[in-house]
Amino acid sequence: MHIIKVDPRALKENPDRMRQSKSSPQADALMLATIKAVGIVQPPVVAPETDGGNGYIIDAGHRRVRLAIAAGLEEIEILVVDAANDNGAMRSMVENSVREALNPVDQWRGIERLVALGWTEEAIAVALALPVRQIRKLRLLANVLPAMLEQMALGDMPSEKQLRIIAAAGQVDQKEVWKANKPKKGDTAAWWQIANALTKKRMYARDASFGDDLAQAYGIEWVEDLFAPADQDGRYTTNVEGFLGAQHEWMTSNLPKRGAIVEVNSWGQPELPKKATQVYGKPSKSDHAALYLDRDGKVQTVHFRMPDTAKPKGAGGDGSAAGSDDGDAIVVPKARPDVTQKGHDMIGDFRTDALHDALGRAPIEDDMLMALMVLAFAGQNVRVDSGADGTFYGGKRFSRHAVGLFDQDGKLAFDQDTLRVAVRSVLIDVLSCRRGMSNSGMVSRIAGDAIGADEFLPNMGSEDFLLCLSRQALEASCAEAAVQPRPKVRETRAALVEHFANEHFVHASGRFTPPADELLDWIRAGAATDVIGIGPQDDGDSDLDDPSEDQAEQDTDNAVEVEPQDADLPDDDEHHEDFDQRAAA
Repeated sequence: MHIIKVDPRALKENPDRMRQSKSSPQADALMLATIKAVGIVQPPVVAPETDGGNGYIIDAGHRRVRLAIAAGLEEIEILVVDAANDNGAMRSMVENSVREALNPVDQWRGIERLVALGWTEEAIAVALALPVRQIRKLRLLANVLPAMLEQMALGDMPSEKQLRIIAAAGQVDQKEVWKANKPKKGDTAAWWQIANALTKKRMYARDASFGDDLAQAYGIEWVEDLFAPADQDGRYTTNVEGFLGAQHEWMTSNLPKRGAIVEVNSWGQPELPKKATQVYGKPSKSDHAALYLDRDGKVQTVHFRMPDTAKPKGAGGDGSAAGSDDGDAIVVPKARPDVTQKGHDMIGDFRTDALHDALGRAPIEDDMLMALMVLAFAGQNVRVDSGADGTFYGGKRFSRHAVGLFDQDGKLAFDQDTLRVAVRSVLIDVLSCRRGMSNSGMVSRIAGDAIGADEFLPNMGSEDFLLCLSRQALEASCAEAAVQPRPKVRETRAALVEHFANEHFVHASGRFTPPADELLDWIRAGAATDVIGIGPQDDGDSDLDDPSEDQAEQDTDNAVEVEPQDADLPDDDEHHEDFDQRAAA
Protein backbone atom coordinates (compact mmCIF):
# COMPACT_ATOMS: atom_id res chain seq x y z
CA MET A 1 0.00 0.00 0.00
CA HIS A 2 1.58 3.29 -1.12
CA ILE A 3 0.61 6.78 -2.37
CA ILE A 4 1.59 8.07 -5.83
CA LYS A 5 0.59 10.97 -8.04
CA VAL A 6 -1.01 10.29 -11.40
CA ASP A 7 -3.10 12.03 -14.01
CA PRO A 8 -6.77 11.39 -13.06
CA ARG A 9 -7.55 10.87 -16.76
CA ALA A 10 -5.34 7.77 -16.77
CA LEU A 11 -7.40 5.96 -14.15
CA LYS A 12 -9.92 3.36 -15.30
CA GLU A 13 -13.40 2.96 -13.81
CA ASN A 14 -14.37 -0.28 -12.17
CA PRO A 15 -17.37 -1.76 -14.02
CA ASP A 16 -18.38 -3.59 -10.82
CA ARG A 17 -18.50 -0.52 -8.61
CA MET A 18 -21.15 -0.52 -5.84
CA ARG A 19 -22.65 2.95 -6.15
CA GLN A 20 -24.22 3.10 -9.59
CA SER A 21 -26.95 5.56 -8.75
CA LYS A 22 -26.20 9.09 -9.94
CA SER A 23 -25.54 11.73 -7.32
CA SER A 24 -27.60 14.90 -7.25
CA PRO A 25 -26.35 18.02 -9.10
CA GLN A 26 -26.26 19.95 -5.82
CA ALA A 27 -23.92 17.39 -4.21
CA ASP A 28 -21.65 17.38 -7.28
CA ALA A 29 -21.47 21.18 -7.30
CA LEU A 30 -20.53 21.26 -3.61
CA MET A 31 -17.71 18.67 -4.06
CA LEU A 32 -16.42 20.44 -7.18
CA ALA A 33 -16.14 23.73 -5.28
CA THR A 34 -14.29 21.97 -2.45
CA ILE A 35 -11.79 20.35 -4.88
CA LYS A 36 -11.12 23.70 -6.57
CA ALA A 37 -10.52 25.31 -3.21
CA VAL A 38 -8.42 22.76 -1.25
CA GLY A 39 -7.94 19.84 -3.64
CA ILE A 40 -8.78 16.21 -2.87
CA VAL A 41 -8.50 15.64 0.89
CA GLN A 42 -8.70 11.83 0.85
CA PRO A 43 -7.02 10.06 -2.08
CA PRO A 44 -9.09 7.62 -4.13
CA VAL A 45 -8.28 3.92 -3.63
CA VAL A 46 -7.02 2.09 -6.73
CA ALA A 47 -5.60 -1.34 -7.56
CA PRO A 48 -3.29 -2.45 -10.39
CA GLU A 49 -4.84 -4.11 -13.39
CA THR A 50 -4.85 -7.91 -13.17
CA ASP A 51 -5.19 -8.73 -16.88
CA GLY A 52 -1.61 -7.76 -17.83
CA GLY A 53 -2.10 -4.03 -18.22
CA ASN A 54 -0.01 -1.38 -16.46
CA GLY A 55 -2.88 0.91 -15.49
CA TYR A 56 -4.92 1.31 -12.32
CA ILE A 57 -8.59 0.51 -11.67
CA ILE A 58 -10.56 2.63 -9.23
CA ASP A 59 -11.88 0.72 -6.21
CA ALA A 60 -13.27 3.71 -4.33
CA GLY A 61 -13.52 7.35 -5.35
CA HIS A 62 -15.09 7.34 -8.81
CA ARG A 63 -16.91 10.57 -8.05
CA ARG A 64 -13.77 12.28 -6.73
CA VAL A 65 -11.81 11.34 -9.86
CA ARG A 66 -14.60 12.53 -12.16
CA LEU A 67 -14.90 15.91 -10.43
CA ALA A 68 -11.10 16.32 -10.26
CA ILE A 69 -11.08 16.05 -14.07
CA ALA A 70 -13.91 18.57 -14.23
CA ALA A 71 -11.87 20.92 -11.99
CA GLY A 72 -8.93 20.74 -14.42
CA LEU A 73 -6.39 19.11 -12.07
CA GLU A 74 -3.34 17.69 -13.86
CA GLU A 75 -2.30 15.34 -11.02
CA ILE A 76 -3.94 13.86 -7.95
CA GLU A 77 -2.71 11.60 -5.18
CA ILE A 78 -4.01 8.03 -5.19
CA LEU A 79 -3.69 5.17 -2.68
CA VAL A 80 -2.53 1.97 -4.43
CA VAL A 81 -3.56 -1.29 -2.73
CA ASP A 82 -3.18 -4.92 -3.68
CA ALA A 83 -5.82 -6.30 -6.02
CA ALA A 84 -8.50 -8.41 -4.28
CA ASN A 85 -9.54 -11.82 -5.53
CA ASP A 86 -13.15 -10.58 -5.85
CA ASN A 87 -12.11 -7.57 -7.95
CA GLY A 88 -12.59 -5.38 -4.87
CA ALA A 89 -16.30 -6.11 -4.60
CA MET A 90 -16.52 -6.40 -0.80
CA ARG A 91 -13.97 -3.62 -0.18
CA SER A 92 -15.86 -1.26 -2.47
CA MET A 93 -19.17 -2.06 -0.87
CA VAL A 94 -17.88 -1.57 2.69
CA GLU A 95 -16.14 1.68 1.79
CA ASN A 96 -19.24 3.13 0.13
CA SER A 97 -21.50 1.98 2.96
CA VAL A 98 -19.36 3.75 5.55
CA ARG A 99 -19.18 7.02 3.62
CA GLU A 100 -22.88 7.29 2.83
CA ALA A 101 -25.62 4.68 3.09
CA LEU A 102 -26.28 2.98 -0.21
CA ASN A 103 -29.83 2.94 -1.39
CA PRO A 104 -31.49 -0.50 -1.36
CA VAL A 105 -31.08 -0.98 -5.11
CA ASP A 106 -27.30 -0.49 -4.99
CA GLN A 107 -27.13 -2.68 -1.90
CA TRP A 108 -29.02 -5.41 -3.71
CA ARG A 109 -26.75 -5.16 -6.77
CA GLY A 110 -23.69 -5.41 -4.57
CA ILE A 111 -25.09 -8.41 -2.71
CA GLU A 112 -25.96 -10.19 -5.96
CA ARG A 113 -22.42 -9.52 -7.22
CA LEU A 114 -20.94 -11.00 -4.05
CA VAL A 115 -23.23 -14.05 -4.26
CA ALA A 116 -22.09 -14.59 -7.85
CA LEU A 117 -18.49 -14.54 -6.60
CA GLY A 118 -19.23 -17.32 -4.12
CA TRP A 119 -20.13 -15.37 -0.97
CA THR A 120 -22.84 -16.86 1.21
CA GLU A 121 -25.66 -14.78 2.73
CA GLU A 122 -24.31 -15.44 6.23
CA ALA A 123 -20.80 -14.30 5.26
CA ILE A 124 -22.15 -11.13 3.63
CA ALA A 125 -24.19 -10.38 6.73
CA VAL A 126 -21.13 -10.76 9.00
CA ALA A 127 -18.95 -8.58 6.75
CA LEU A 128 -21.54 -5.79 6.47
CA ALA A 129 -22.77 -6.09 10.09
CA LEU A 130 -26.31 -6.66 8.84
CA PRO A 131 -28.86 -9.31 9.88
CA VAL A 132 -29.19 -12.25 7.53
CA ARG A 133 -32.90 -11.42 7.33
CA GLN A 134 -32.02 -8.00 5.88
CA ILE A 135 -29.81 -9.61 3.25
CA ARG A 136 -32.68 -11.89 2.23
CA LYS A 137 -35.07 -8.94 2.08
CA LEU A 138 -32.76 -7.05 -0.27
CA ARG A 139 -32.43 -10.08 -2.48
CA LEU A 140 -36.18 -9.95 -3.03
CA LEU A 141 -35.51 -6.95 -5.29
CA ALA A 142 -34.52 -9.51 -7.88
CA ASN A 143 -38.27 -10.05 -8.34
CA VAL A 144 -38.94 -6.36 -9.05
CA LEU A 145 -39.45 -5.15 -12.60
CA PRO A 146 -36.24 -3.53 -14.01
CA ALA A 147 -38.15 -0.37 -14.89
CA MET A 148 -39.27 -0.06 -11.28
CA LEU A 149 -35.69 -0.64 -10.11
CA GLU A 150 -34.53 2.28 -12.21
CA GLN A 151 -37.12 4.49 -10.54
CA MET A 152 -36.07 3.25 -7.09
CA ALA A 153 -32.39 3.87 -7.91
CA LEU A 154 -33.23 7.57 -8.30
CA GLY A 155 -34.06 7.70 -4.60
CA ASP A 156 -37.81 7.23 -5.06
CA MET A 157 -38.27 4.23 -2.77
CA PRO A 158 -41.57 2.68 -1.71
CA SER A 159 -42.26 1.77 1.89
CA GLU A 160 -41.27 -1.66 3.17
CA LYS A 161 -44.86 -2.90 3.04
CA GLN A 162 -45.31 -1.62 -0.52
CA LEU A 163 -42.00 -3.17 -1.59
CA ARG A 164 -43.06 -6.51 -0.12
CA ILE A 165 -46.31 -6.44 -2.13
CA ILE A 166 -44.52 -5.48 -5.36
CA ALA A 167 -41.83 -8.15 -4.97
CA ALA A 168 -44.45 -10.83 -4.28
CA ALA A 169 -46.28 -10.11 -7.56
CA GLY A 170 -45.37 -11.68 -10.88
CA GLN A 171 -43.40 -9.90 -13.59
CA VAL A 172 -46.39 -9.85 -15.95
CA ASP A 173 -48.63 -8.22 -13.36
CA GLN A 174 -45.89 -5.73 -12.44
CA LYS A 175 -45.43 -4.77 -16.06
CA GLU A 176 -49.14 -4.10 -16.61
CA VAL A 177 -49.51 -2.10 -13.40
CA TRP A 178 -46.32 -0.09 -14.05
CA LYS A 179 -47.48 0.72 -17.57
CA ALA A 180 -50.72 2.14 -16.17
CA ASN A 181 -49.08 4.03 -13.27
CA LYS A 182 -45.68 5.01 -14.65
CA PRO A 183 -44.78 8.53 -13.45
CA LYS A 184 -43.73 11.33 -15.74
CA LYS A 185 -40.09 12.31 -15.98
CA GLY A 186 -39.01 14.04 -12.78
CA ASP A 187 -42.08 12.96 -10.81
CA THR A 188 -42.25 10.37 -8.04
CA ALA A 189 -44.15 7.14 -8.48
CA ALA A 190 -47.48 6.54 -6.74
CA TRP A 191 -46.23 3.44 -4.96
CA TRP A 192 -49.35 3.13 -2.83
CA GLN A 193 -51.48 2.94 -5.96
CA ILE A 194 -49.13 0.41 -7.53
CA ALA A 195 -49.14 -1.71 -4.37
CA ASN A 196 -52.94 -1.63 -4.17
CA ALA A 197 -53.21 -2.80 -7.76
CA LEU A 198 -50.86 -5.71 -7.03
CA THR A 199 -52.37 -6.65 -3.66
CA LYS A 200 -53.75 -10.15 -3.40
CA LYS A 201 -55.59 -11.67 -0.49
CA ARG A 202 -53.22 -13.74 1.63
CA MET A 203 -54.22 -16.73 3.71
CA TYR A 204 -51.59 -17.59 6.31
CA ALA A 205 -50.51 -21.06 7.33
CA ARG A 206 -50.72 -20.13 11.01
CA ASP A 207 -54.49 -19.74 10.59
CA ALA A 208 -54.95 -23.11 8.87
CA SER A 209 -56.52 -25.96 10.81
CA PHE A 210 -55.94 -28.55 8.07
CA GLY A 211 -52.75 -30.50 7.51
CA ASP A 212 -50.39 -31.09 4.62
CA ASP A 213 -52.62 -33.77 3.09
CA LEU A 214 -55.52 -31.37 2.51
CA ALA A 215 -53.13 -28.62 1.42
CA GLN A 216 -51.76 -30.89 -1.28
CA ALA A 217 -55.25 -32.05 -2.28
CA TYR A 218 -56.42 -28.45 -2.82
CA GLY A 219 -53.23 -27.36 -4.59
CA ILE A 220 -52.04 -25.01 -1.85
CA GLU A 221 -48.38 -23.98 -2.05
CA TRP A 222 -46.97 -22.02 0.87
CA VAL A 223 -44.75 -19.00 0.15
CA GLU A 224 -42.39 -17.65 2.81
CA ASP A 225 -43.02 -14.01 3.75
CA LEU A 226 -39.57 -12.69 4.63
CA PHE A 227 -41.02 -9.38 5.76
CA ALA A 228 -43.08 -11.01 8.53
CA PRO A 229 -41.83 -10.89 12.16
CA ALA A 230 -39.19 -13.47 12.91
CA ASP A 231 -41.20 -15.10 15.71
CA GLN A 232 -44.23 -15.82 13.51
CA ASP A 233 -44.98 -18.38 10.85
CA GLY A 234 -44.86 -16.16 7.77
CA ARG A 235 -45.95 -18.75 5.21
CA TYR A 236 -48.93 -17.74 3.12
CA THR A 237 -50.84 -18.58 -0.05
CA THR A 238 -52.89 -16.52 -2.46
CA ASN A 239 -55.04 -19.52 -3.37
CA VAL A 240 -57.98 -18.22 -1.33
CA GLU A 241 -60.56 -20.63 -2.74
CA GLY A 242 -58.37 -23.66 -2.07
CA PHE A 243 -57.61 -22.47 1.48
CA LEU A 244 -61.27 -21.94 2.34
CA GLY A 245 -62.22 -25.25 0.75
CA ALA A 246 -59.65 -27.10 2.86
CA GLN A 247 -60.87 -25.31 5.98
CA HIS A 248 -64.48 -26.31 5.25
CA GLU A 249 -63.51 -29.93 4.67
CA TRP A 250 -61.57 -29.95 7.94
CA MET A 251 -64.60 -28.54 9.81
CA THR A 252 -66.84 -31.18 8.25
CA SER A 253 -64.47 -33.97 9.29
CA ASN A 254 -63.97 -32.63 12.82
CA LEU A 255 -67.53 -31.55 13.60
CA PRO A 256 -68.40 -32.19 17.27
CA LYS A 257 -71.41 -34.25 18.32
CA ARG A 258 -73.72 -31.24 18.76
CA GLY A 259 -71.95 -29.10 16.20
CA ALA A 260 -73.02 -27.29 13.06
CA ILE A 261 -71.28 -25.18 10.41
CA VAL A 262 -72.86 -21.72 10.15
CA GLU A 263 -72.42 -18.74 7.86
CA VAL A 264 -71.34 -15.24 8.87
CA ASN A 265 -73.11 -11.94 8.33
CA SER A 266 -71.70 -8.76 6.80
CA TRP A 267 -70.07 -7.86 10.12
CA GLY A 268 -68.24 -11.18 10.31
CA GLN A 269 -70.45 -12.52 13.12
CA PRO A 270 -71.88 -16.07 13.04
CA GLU A 271 -75.52 -16.49 12.03
CA LEU A 272 -76.93 -18.75 14.75
CA PRO A 273 -80.20 -20.66 14.25
CA LYS A 274 -83.45 -18.87 15.02
CA LYS A 275 -84.29 -18.54 18.72
CA ALA A 276 -80.77 -19.70 19.64
CA THR A 277 -79.07 -18.00 22.59
CA GLN A 278 -75.30 -17.65 22.58
CA VAL A 279 -73.52 -19.02 25.65
CA TYR A 280 -70.84 -16.68 26.97
CA GLY A 281 -69.83 -18.79 29.96
CA LYS A 282 -68.72 -22.40 30.11
CA PRO A 283 -70.86 -24.56 27.81
CA SER A 284 -72.74 -27.54 29.21
CA LYS A 285 -73.09 -30.98 27.64
CA SER A 286 -76.50 -30.12 26.19
CA ASP A 287 -75.28 -26.96 24.44
CA HIS A 288 -74.53 -26.82 20.73
CA ALA A 289 -71.32 -25.71 18.98
CA ALA A 290 -71.27 -23.50 15.88
CA LEU A 291 -68.16 -23.55 13.68
CA TYR A 292 -67.53 -20.75 11.17
CA LEU A 293 -64.72 -19.02 9.28
CA ASP A 294 -63.83 -15.45 10.20
CA ARG A 295 -62.60 -12.82 7.77
CA ASP A 296 -59.03 -14.18 7.96
CA GLY A 297 -60.21 -17.70 7.11
CA LYS A 298 -59.55 -18.98 10.63
CA VAL A 299 -61.87 -21.57 12.18
CA GLN A 300 -63.81 -20.10 15.13
CA THR A 301 -66.20 -21.80 17.53
CA VAL A 302 -69.10 -20.37 19.55
CA HIS A 303 -71.61 -22.22 21.72
CA PHE A 304 -75.35 -21.64 21.76
CA ARG A 305 -78.41 -23.00 23.52
CA MET A 306 -81.74 -23.82 21.92
CA PRO A 307 -85.03 -23.25 23.79
CA ASP A 308 -87.19 -26.11 24.97
CA THR A 309 -89.39 -27.37 22.15
CA ALA A 310 -92.39 -28.35 24.29
CA LYS A 311 -93.98 -26.37 27.11
CA PRO A 312 -96.55 -27.71 29.62
CA LYS A 313 -100.08 -26.50 29.18
CA GLY A 314 -101.03 -23.54 31.26
CA ALA A 315 -97.48 -22.20 31.53
CA GLY A 316 -98.53 -18.78 30.32
CA GLY A 317 -98.35 -17.23 33.77
CA ASP A 318 -94.76 -16.28 33.12
CA GLY A 319 -95.70 -14.43 29.99
CA SER A 320 -98.52 -12.57 31.70
CA ALA A 321 -96.22 -11.59 34.54
CA ALA A 322 -93.65 -10.38 32.05
CA GLY A 323 -96.33 -8.44 30.29
CA SER A 324 -97.37 -6.73 33.50
CA ASP A 325 -93.74 -5.91 34.26
CA ASP A 326 -93.29 -4.45 30.79
CA GLY A 327 -96.41 -2.38 31.29
CA ASP A 328 -94.99 -0.89 34.47
CA ALA A 329 -91.74 -0.09 32.69
CA ILE A 330 -93.49 1.85 29.93
CA VAL A 331 -94.63 4.44 32.44
CA VAL A 332 -91.05 5.57 32.90
CA PRO A 333 -89.70 7.83 30.11
CA LYS A 334 -87.71 5.86 27.57
CA ALA A 335 -83.99 5.82 28.38
CA ARG A 336 -81.29 3.31 27.70
CA PRO A 337 -80.89 1.01 30.73
CA ASP A 338 -77.51 0.58 32.38
CA VAL A 339 -77.33 -3.01 31.11
CA THR A 340 -78.94 -4.28 27.90
CA GLN A 341 -80.88 -7.53 27.55
CA LYS A 342 -77.81 -9.20 26.08
CA GLY A 343 -75.83 -7.96 29.08
CA HIS A 344 -78.34 -9.55 31.45
CA ASP A 345 -78.05 -12.80 29.48
CA MET A 346 -74.28 -12.68 29.89
CA ILE A 347 -74.61 -11.91 33.61
CA GLY A 348 -76.95 -14.86 34.01
CA ASP A 349 -74.42 -17.17 32.37
CA PHE A 350 -71.56 -15.74 34.44
CA ARG A 351 -73.53 -16.10 37.67
CA THR A 352 -74.60 -19.66 36.91
CA ASP A 353 -71.07 -20.82 36.08
CA ALA A 354 -69.68 -19.14 39.19
CA LEU A 355 -72.49 -20.56 41.35
CA HIS A 356 -71.87 -24.07 40.04
CA ASP A 357 -68.12 -23.73 40.59
CA ALA A 358 -68.72 -22.54 44.15
CA LEU A 359 -71.16 -25.38 44.83
CA GLY A 360 -68.62 -27.85 43.53
CA ARG A 361 -65.48 -26.55 45.24
CA ALA A 362 -66.18 -23.92 47.92
CA PRO A 363 -66.23 -25.06 51.59
CA ILE A 364 -69.87 -25.45 52.70
CA GLU A 365 -71.03 -26.63 56.10
CA ASP A 366 -73.59 -29.45 56.30
CA ASP A 367 -76.28 -27.21 57.78
CA MET A 368 -75.71 -24.73 54.97
CA LEU A 369 -76.11 -27.53 52.43
CA MET A 370 -79.49 -28.45 53.91
CA ALA A 371 -80.59 -24.82 53.89
CA LEU A 372 -79.52 -24.47 50.27
CA MET A 373 -81.46 -27.60 49.39
CA VAL A 374 -84.63 -26.02 50.85
CA LEU A 375 -83.92 -22.84 48.91
CA ALA A 376 -83.27 -24.76 45.71
CA PHE A 377 -86.68 -26.41 45.70
CA ALA A 378 -88.29 -23.01 46.19
CA GLY A 379 -86.82 -21.87 42.87
CA GLN A 380 -88.87 -20.78 39.88
CA ASN A 381 -87.50 -23.51 37.65
CA VAL A 382 -88.53 -26.43 39.94
CA ARG A 383 -91.84 -28.25 39.38
CA VAL A 384 -92.86 -31.07 41.73
CA ASP A 385 -96.14 -32.86 41.09
CA SER A 386 -97.74 -35.43 43.38
CA GLY A 387 -97.14 -38.28 40.93
CA ALA A 388 -100.67 -39.69 41.28
CA ASP A 389 -101.02 -39.65 37.52
CA GLY A 390 -97.55 -41.07 36.91
CA THR A 391 -96.02 -37.82 35.65
CA PHE A 392 -92.72 -36.64 37.12
CA TYR A 393 -91.07 -33.40 35.99
CA GLY A 394 -87.29 -33.72 36.50
CA GLY A 395 -87.61 -37.13 38.17
CA LYS A 396 -85.22 -38.88 35.79
CA ARG A 397 -82.70 -36.06 36.09
CA PHE A 398 -82.46 -36.22 39.91
CA SER A 399 -82.55 -40.02 40.14
CA ARG A 400 -78.94 -40.24 38.91
CA HIS A 401 -77.84 -38.45 42.07
CA ALA A 402 -80.00 -40.61 44.34
CA VAL A 403 -78.80 -44.02 43.10
CA GLY A 404 -75.40 -43.38 44.64
CA LEU A 405 -77.00 -43.48 48.09
CA PHE A 406 -78.04 -47.18 47.74
CA ASP A 407 -75.95 -50.29 48.23
CA GLN A 408 -75.90 -53.44 46.08
CA ASP A 409 -78.87 -54.90 47.93
CA GLY A 410 -81.03 -51.89 47.23
CA LYS A 411 -80.85 -50.54 50.75
CA LEU A 412 -80.25 -46.91 51.61
CA ALA A 413 -76.65 -46.85 52.84
CA PHE A 414 -74.20 -43.97 52.43
CA ASP A 415 -71.47 -42.08 54.23
CA GLN A 416 -71.17 -38.32 54.79
CA ASP A 417 -68.85 -37.79 51.83
CA THR A 418 -71.24 -39.54 49.43
CA LEU A 419 -74.13 -37.50 50.77
CA ARG A 420 -72.24 -34.25 50.37
CA VAL A 421 -71.39 -35.05 46.75
CA ALA A 422 -75.01 -35.95 46.00
CA VAL A 423 -76.33 -32.76 47.64
CA ARG A 424 -73.86 -30.58 45.75
CA SER A 425 -74.80 -32.29 42.47
CA VAL A 426 -78.51 -31.75 43.09
CA LEU A 427 -77.93 -28.09 43.93
CA ILE A 428 -75.95 -27.66 40.73
CA ASP A 429 -78.85 -29.06 38.70
CA VAL A 430 -81.49 -27.01 40.53
CA LEU A 431 -79.99 -23.57 41.07
CA SER A 432 -79.61 -21.40 37.98
CA CYS A 433 -79.32 -17.70 37.22
CA ARG A 434 -79.88 -18.02 33.48
CA ARG A 435 -82.68 -15.98 32.02
CA GLY A 436 -85.71 -17.94 30.87
CA MET A 437 -87.56 -20.96 32.19
CA SER A 438 -84.52 -22.31 34.07
CA ASN A 439 -84.07 -19.18 36.19
CA SER A 440 -84.30 -19.97 39.92
CA GLY A 441 -85.00 -16.34 40.70
CA MET A 442 -84.09 -14.77 44.01
CA VAL A 443 -83.04 -18.04 45.65
CA SER A 444 -80.09 -18.55 43.31
CA ARG A 445 -78.70 -15.12 44.20
CA ILE A 446 -79.20 -15.75 47.92
CA ALA A 447 -77.40 -19.08 47.62
CA GLY A 448 -74.52 -17.59 45.62
CA ASP A 449 -74.12 -14.77 48.17
CA ALA A 450 -74.16 -17.25 51.05
CA ILE A 451 -71.31 -19.40 49.71
CA GLY A 452 -69.19 -16.57 48.26
CA ALA A 453 -69.75 -17.35 44.58
CA ASP A 454 -68.68 -13.79 43.66
CA GLU A 455 -65.08 -15.01 43.84
CA PHE A 456 -65.78 -17.46 41.01
CA LEU A 457 -67.20 -14.84 38.61
CA PRO A 458 -65.08 -14.28 35.49
CA ASN A 459 -63.51 -10.98 34.44
CA MET A 460 -66.29 -8.83 32.96
CA GLY A 461 -63.87 -6.20 31.66
CA SER A 462 -64.15 -7.52 28.10
CA GLU A 463 -65.26 -5.72 24.97
CA ASP A 464 -68.31 -7.98 24.57
CA PHE A 465 -69.71 -7.19 28.02
CA LEU A 466 -68.76 -3.49 28.17
CA LEU A 467 -70.67 -2.98 24.91
CA CYS A 468 -73.79 -3.83 26.91
CA LEU A 469 -73.30 -0.94 29.38
CA SER A 470 -74.65 2.56 28.99
CA ARG A 471 -72.57 5.70 29.23
CA GLN A 472 -73.65 6.24 32.85
CA ALA A 473 -72.71 2.69 33.79
CA LEU A 474 -69.34 2.99 32.03
CA GLU A 475 -68.55 6.25 33.80
CA ALA A 476 -69.52 4.69 37.13
CA SER A 477 -67.13 1.81 36.41
CA CYS A 478 -64.42 4.35 35.54
CA ALA A 479 -64.91 6.06 38.89
CA GLU A 480 -64.65 2.73 40.68
CA ALA A 481 -61.48 1.75 38.80
CA ALA A 482 -59.85 5.24 38.94
CA VAL A 483 -59.92 5.54 35.14
CA GLN A 484 -60.50 8.92 33.53
CA PRO A 485 -63.62 8.89 31.30
CA ARG A 486 -63.08 9.87 27.66
CA PRO A 487 -65.23 12.26 25.59
CA LYS A 488 -66.52 9.39 23.45
CA VAL A 489 -68.15 6.22 24.74
CA ARG A 490 -66.03 4.10 22.43
CA GLU A 491 -62.81 5.56 23.84
CA THR A 492 -64.02 5.12 27.43
CA ARG A 493 -64.84 1.49 26.73
CA ALA A 494 -61.41 0.91 25.15
CA ALA A 495 -59.71 2.47 28.19
CA LEU A 496 -61.63 0.15 30.53
CA VAL A 497 -60.76 -2.91 28.43
CA GLU A 498 -57.08 -1.95 28.56
CA HIS A 499 -57.25 -1.25 32.32
CA PHE A 500 -58.95 -4.54 33.17
CA ALA A 501 -56.73 -6.65 30.87
CA ASN A 502 -54.63 -7.75 33.84
CA GLU A 503 -57.18 -7.13 36.60
CA HIS A 504 -60.42 -8.78 37.67
CA PHE A 505 -63.54 -6.69 37.17
CA VAL A 506 -67.06 -7.60 38.22
CA HIS A 507 -69.85 -5.14 37.47
CA ALA A 508 -72.05 -4.22 40.41
CA SER A 509 -75.15 -5.54 38.63
CA GLY A 510 -73.45 -8.92 38.15
CA ARG A 511 -72.81 -9.67 41.83
CA PHE A 512 -74.93 -12.20 43.68
CA THR A 513 -76.02 -10.04 46.62
CA PRO A 514 -79.70 -9.17 45.90
CA PRO A 515 -81.10 -5.68 46.55
CA ALA A 516 -82.46 -5.37 50.10
CA ASP A 517 -85.91 -4.20 49.02
CA GLU A 518 -86.36 -7.05 46.54
CA LEU A 519 -85.20 -9.55 49.14
CA LEU A 520 -87.71 -8.24 51.72
CA ASP A 521 -90.50 -8.33 49.14
CA TRP A 522 -89.62 -11.93 48.34
CA ILE A 523 -89.67 -12.84 52.06
CA ARG A 524 -93.03 -11.13 52.58
CA ALA A 525 -94.51 -12.80 49.52
CA GLY A 526 -93.33 -16.19 50.73
CA ALA A 527 -94.77 -15.60 54.20
CA ALA A 528 -98.13 -14.55 52.76
CA THR A 529 -98.26 -17.61 50.54
CA ASP A 530 -97.53 -19.82 53.54
CA VAL A 531 -100.51 -18.34 55.48
CA ILE A 532 -103.14 -18.36 52.78
CA GLY A 533 -102.25 -21.80 51.47
CA ILE A 534 -104.18 -22.95 48.44
CA GLY A 535 -107.06 -20.47 48.70
CA PRO A 536 -108.16 -18.82 45.46
CA GLN A 537 -107.66 -15.28 46.85
CA ASP A 538 -103.86 -15.75 46.60
CA ASP A 539 -103.79 -16.31 42.83
CA GLY A 540 -102.80 -12.76 42.01
CA ASP A 541 -99.80 -12.68 44.32
CA SER A 542 -98.47 -16.12 43.53
CA ASP A 543 -98.38 -15.40 39.81
CA LEU A 544 -95.59 -12.94 40.38
CA ASP A 545 -93.33 -15.48 42.02
CA ASP A 546 -94.31 -18.86 40.62
CA PRO A 547 -94.62 -19.11 36.79
CA SER A 548 -96.16 -22.55 37.13
CA GLU A 549 -99.12 -21.36 39.25
CA ASP A 550 -101.47 -21.67 36.31
CA GLN A 551 -101.19 -25.43 36.51
CA ALA A 552 -102.03 -25.46 40.21
CA GLU A 553 -105.73 -25.31 39.38
CA GLN A 554 -105.38 -28.38 37.14
CA ASP A 555 -103.68 -30.27 39.97
CA THR A 556 -106.23 -29.35 42.67
CA ASP A 557 -107.22 -32.98 43.06
CA ASN A 558 -103.60 -33.97 43.65
CA ALA A 559 -103.22 -31.22 46.22
CA VAL A 560 -106.30 -32.41 48.03
CA GLU A 561 -104.97 -35.96 48.13
CA VAL A 562 -101.70 -34.81 49.64
CA GLU A 563 -103.05 -32.31 52.13
CA PRO A 564 -106.83 -32.16 52.69
CA GLN A 565 -108.33 -28.81 53.61
CA ASP A 566 -110.00 -30.30 56.69
CA ALA A 567 -106.57 -30.92 58.17
CA ASP A 568 -105.77 -27.20 57.93
CA LEU A 569 -108.79 -25.95 59.89
CA PRO A 570 -107.56 -26.68 63.42
CA ASP A 571 -104.22 -24.98 62.68
CA ASP A 572 -105.45 -21.61 61.42
CA ASP A 573 -104.45 -19.85 64.62
CA GLU A 574 -101.00 -21.32 64.50
CA HIS A 575 -100.55 -20.13 60.92
CA HIS A 576 -101.68 -16.62 61.83
CA GLU A 577 -99.32 -16.51 64.79
CA ASP A 578 -96.48 -17.66 62.58
CA PHE A 579 -97.35 -14.98 60.02
CA ASP A 580 -97.41 -12.28 62.70
CA GLN A 581 -93.96 -13.30 63.88
CA ARG A 582 -92.55 -13.18 60.34
CA ALA A 583 -94.20 -9.84 59.64
CA ALA A 584 -92.74 -8.46 62.86
CA ALA A 585 -89.29 -9.71 61.84
